[in-house]
Amino acid sequence: MIQRKFDLEDRFVELAANIAIFCKDLPRDFTGQYYGNQLLRSGGSAALNFGEAQGALTSKDYRHKASTTLKELKESRVNLRIMGKIDYGGEQTRDFLLDEIEQLIKIISAIIRKKQS
Repeated sequence: MIQRKFDLEDRFVELAANIAIFCKDLPRDFTGQYYGNQLLRSGGSAALNFGEAQGALTSKDYRHKASTTLKELKESRVNLRIMGKIDYGGEQTRDFLLDEIEQLIKIISAIIRKKQS
């Protein structure tokens, strides 16, 4: 695994890449495919939406795109928690991803709050 960086774009890119690597090792049964595909989409979407937010022209547009990023992060968190309950994926990697997602949720939430005031 990688060391955490301060640059948010880098962190989102690393998160999406680590999720992709995590999903490659999931069981190939229906459950693994279903939750793996969902996680790939939400984790990748969080990174892509954050990238879009960086190019927003207005504060309102930034908040909207950042809010979409937040929604995708929360979906990824729930997905990983479900995988934990059914013991899918490596526990250490899953916990690492959950921790990184929790940190990014807090950061993006704080940014949105700051932009609203």
